Amino acid sequence: MAFSSATVTKTKRTDMSTPSKTSDPSIQNFKAPQVSVVFMGTPEFAATTLASLIAERYNIVGVVTQPDRKSGRKQELTPSAVKALAMKHGLPVFQPERLDKDAIKKLSDWKPDIIVVAAYGRILPKAVLDLPGFGCINVHASILPRWRGASPVANALIAGDTETGITIMELNEGMDTGDIIAVKKLPINPEERANELLDRLAELGAALLIETLPFWITRAITTLPQTEDGVTLCQLIEREDGRIFWNASATEIYNRFRGLHPWPGLFTYWRRDEDGAIRIKLHEIEIQKSLLATQHPVGTVLEIGEKIGIVTGAGVIFPVIIQAEGKAPLTITEFLQGYPDFIGAILI
Repeated sequence: MAFSSATVTKTKRTDMSTPSKTSDPSIQNFKAPQVSVVFMGTPEFAATTLASLIAERYNIVGVVTQPDRKSGRKQELTPSAVKALAMKHGLPVFQPERLDKDAIKKLSDWKPDIIVVAAYGRILPKAVLDLPGFGCINVHASILPRWRGASPVANALIAGDTETGITIMELNEGMDTGDIIAVKKLPINPEERANELLDRLAELGAALLIETLPFWITRAITTLPQTEDGVTLCQLIEREDGRIFWNASATEIYNRFRGLHPWPGLFTYWRRDEDGAIRIKLHEIEIQKSLLATQHPVGTVLEIGEKIGIVTGAGVIFPVIIQAEGKAPLTITEFLQGYPDFIGAILI
């Protein structure tokens, strides 16, 4: 290729919102097709990044993604979003179970100038990091060092963050601890849910990567080491994280609803009789941050004006669409037709 893969100069700078541009004339001669790229990613977020590289005509010599997984009610093997896109464009696809010696040999045979990573799902070993002359760079959906790790979007919403963004970083052997190449911030809308925010971040990340790559390849950009101040680590999201604890505030419950939408969603239990508890999923909810003084314990289902509300540690949650386990989702009005004793219940 036409560009030297010597180590990029790393000097501290304070404004990381856009790449620090230099007057290096090589940037004017940059041609994407001359750069051999290996892309590593798995979900839709990563597919958006891959699509941007394809659109810019980068020479993508190989795509690495997670093996097909069973999904859906029928548990059929399903390719990742990245695999589906790569196959559509005739790109070589590699799906190793682990990044062992054989997998690393495969990556080495592709002779990448750079490896671009977006939500691949594994920490890359040093042997992979050392392969490309321009290193491995990652598109991460948070403003590092806040929310290192998987599920940064869900964690940001659950925590009630009002701002997030994209960080382009150089990967090292740690978990999202590498030097920062570029950052773009994005305000979070008050009612925005995880899937909606992730879509916006995917577009932002793809755009920032395309803006940044020419400066990185031509060594016309500097990096910023991450500070240890303000480091937060992501909680791994599991199905049981959707359980509601009604002693939390209505705001905290609503933020959890936003962060866990559409999966795993929020649920609670209603001990309707001595035979056991019914699992209730809340598909749509509204919030009232305050509640007039009440003697009812948290989790109590009440009629509040024309609405049905659930008492929380501070404020009220109004279920809009609700589902009993094994049944179809219903509006709260429809649900009460089948379960009139839901009013007055105490959810656990």
